[in-house]
Amino acid sequence: MARLELLSSAELARTLDRLATQVLEMEPDPAALLLLGIPTRGVALAEVLAHRLEALCGRSVDCGSLDPTFHRDDLERVGTRLVQPTAMPVGLEGRHVLLVDDVIFTGRTVRAALEALQAWGRPRRVSLLVMVDRGHRELPIQPDFCGRVVPTRRQDSIQLCLRGIDEEEGVFLLTPGDADPGAWDPSTAASARS
Repeated sequence: MARLELLSSAELARTLDRLATQVLEMEPDPAALLLLGIPTRGVALAEVLAHRLEALCGRSVDCGSLDPTFHRDDLERVGTRLVQPTAMPVGLEGRHVLLVDDVIFTGRTVRAALEALQAWGRPRRVSLLVMVDRGHRELPIQPDFCGRVVPTRRQDSIQLCLRGIDEEEGVFLLTPGDADPGAWDPSTAASARS
């Protein structure tokens, strides 16, 4: 696999700060927020974002996780992974739930997360934050907050690396070694970084 850096560690930090600011502009009451990360990298991203929000607003923000595996409609295509427990630190009533994921692709994971969320209650509002929107949507689902839009081919993948979990930090595009290099223009990704 060829690997291209889309966001350096410094760029990722700036993007996280921007996203945290945008979240607080939409929801000025941090006590109403509940961040729910979607496994696997969405959980770590939600925790990082919760720390950024706390630094900005001066109070802790509730953070948990929501595993939508059993609500997916495409398990035969994508396969199953080890299911992670859902961690719901507080009730959903009256809350602004912010679903957090590293990448949005077809939209099927988010659809499954919305369905899984119904089993836990009825929040006042649900929003979606992703680090990378790579396109190829199969459902009409769009993020409310997005770090970067990066045009990709279906066979490409995006890797989010976070300090504390990985040896490095940043966002990377992984492309198969046998892919036609003319089919994807790195300058497109560079322009999507701004």
